[in-house]
Amino acid sequence: MEEAINVLDSALSHIKWRLKFPAKNRLQIDIVALLTEMRAVIMVDYGGKLPELQDHLCALVKFCQQESAIFENLRVMVIEDMIYLIHVRGLAEYVKSSMTLEVELFFVNLEEDPPKMVTQAEESTLVTELIRVQKLFSSFFPLNGNSNDLLSHQMLDSVANAESSVNKPATSQSSEFIDLSCCMQDTEITVPTLNGWLLGYPVVYLFSKQHIEDAIYNLSTKYLRIFQILVSRFVFPDSPLLIIRSSGHQNNINNCLASILFSVPYELSMGGSKEPWAVAFLAQMQTKWAKCKPTWRSLKMEVSECYPQAIVL
Repeated sequence: MEEAINVLDSALSHIKWRLKFPAKNRLQIDIVALLTEMRAVIMVDYGGKLPELQDHLCALVKFCQQESAIFENLRVMVIEDMIYLIHVRGLAEYVKSSMTLEVELFFVNLEEDPPKMVTQAEESTLVTELIRVQKLFSSFFPLNGNSNDLLSHQMLDSVANAESSVNKPATSQSSEFIDLSCCMQDTEITVPTLNGWLLGYPVVYLFSKQHIEDAIYNLSTKYLRIFQILVSRFVFPDSPLLIIRSSGHQNNINNCLASILFSVPYELSMGGSKEPWAVAFLAQMQTKWAKCKPTWRSLKMEVSECYPQAIVL
């Protein structure tokens, strides 16, 4: 994996992308998490704003793919004003597991006060709409597809002809970039709900575009539990992979932390890490970790509590 970091450093220099220390380290850690398939999708909320951020990421991925086959599954994805780095095979596998219910997904209905936990099996208009969006993703990312063919015009045409009210093809695509803003058209699904699913959280906030204000109020007035999966890897002192936690505090030089962080209302997660969905999620992450132990040294779940505070959704 040090080879990948060396290529990444060369790419940053080649495209003249001057990132600040925290952003550079976060980018390095995120890409390692993607390449080792610990994550399938990572939202990039650092390093600048669109469209410059998109241009930099596309140039970065293009250079890395030219230099090493390790990066062949890496892509840049945009949905409205959100930008992501994705591993196309990993995302295809995740979408398939979602469609076949291999992984049970839970929702917190924020339109109700107090919020209510909802399972994917329960009848819900919003859950049905999310499933329709998942079908769109499954058309773009078929598990048996070649990563180099996923963005072909044939694939775009298949999505355009899909039996869905969300049927407009992406307006821009290339070998390293795909725009899936079409998935948010003609649907009441909100970006936070889509992000919760895309980023692999076991519990996703559910609310429609018509109830955004209700959702913000209902969540801002509740105590929360913060669940965080921390994965550390050993890094030699002379490694180009500099170390920094997502919080911005420097760690011991031998520790590199990648994290997945999500929240659940306190009253709906009384069992903390012993909640059945938390136990299942940790087991899923441990299975992924077991496949790439040479890169990542340890994995653990931490749970903390958060007082009610203003929240932006």
